[in-house]
Amino acid sequence: MISSQYIRQISLRREIIDNFDRYPFSLPAVRHLDTIKLHPKVTYFVGENGSGKSTLLEAIAVSMGFNPEGGTRNFNFSTRSSHSHLSDYLRVAKGLRSRDGFFLRAESFFNLATNIEDLDNAGGIGPRIISYYGNRSLHEQSHGESFMALMMHRFSGDSLFLLDEPEAAVSPQRQLAAMARMHQLIEQSSQFIIATHSPILMAYPDALIYQFGSDGVTLVDYESTEHFKITRDFLSNPKRMLDMLFEDE
Repeated sequence: MISSQYIRQISLRREIIDNFDRYPFSLPAVRHLDTIKLHPKVTYFVGENGSGKSTLLEAIAVSMGFNPEGGTRNFNFSTRSSHSHLSDYLRVAKGLRSRDGFFLRAESFFNLATNIEDLDNAGGIGPRIISYYGNRSLHEQSHGESFMALMMHRFSGDSLFLLDEPEAAVSPQRQLAAMARMHQLIEQSSQFIIATHSPILMAYPDALIYQFGSDGVTLVDYESTEHFKITRDFLSNPKRMLDMLFEDE
């Protein structure tokens, strides 16, 4: 039976890996990876920098036909080939084919915006690509403004969205606006997989949260994440937290 979601689960093809001591298989999150079931609405990958969440998200994106540096499936630019080829070792259980989709990488969004301008400057048949992004150069907006333009104008229903740290350079208020837009798209049969550090974004009520750590990947609830606990403790008593942080050893 075909699942109603676009990606149902991902598995590591452990049997074809000959050495778990080389990157990216040496990452604990990959070394211990077996199968991760994904939520039909939202799945979050959370964890410290270097834990492997972005590496896994990138591999899923490449497995689904997206450009490693981001964009829709139609983008094929490359500024620097740096993806890990982990996608060659993943088994992706797919459901329905999405009508559209987008892979957002905060670190290469500048390159994506440049490629859009280059393609439009080259001319061609049909409307300019930037017309699908609000008709205003993404380079002429702040990072937060361009991200919201992307969500409001380019994102649509019946789509698969893979977002790598979308909160980068986005204010807390804009994060709430982004979550409201996410909810609209989810109500229109879209599925999100998001790697994030934001306790605001990961608060979406109907989601799965996977914590990436030294013992691999574990399913956790929202209030058990380090992001929630540290933010809560800091905001409840900033002075106490700062005193502890700055005290001499």
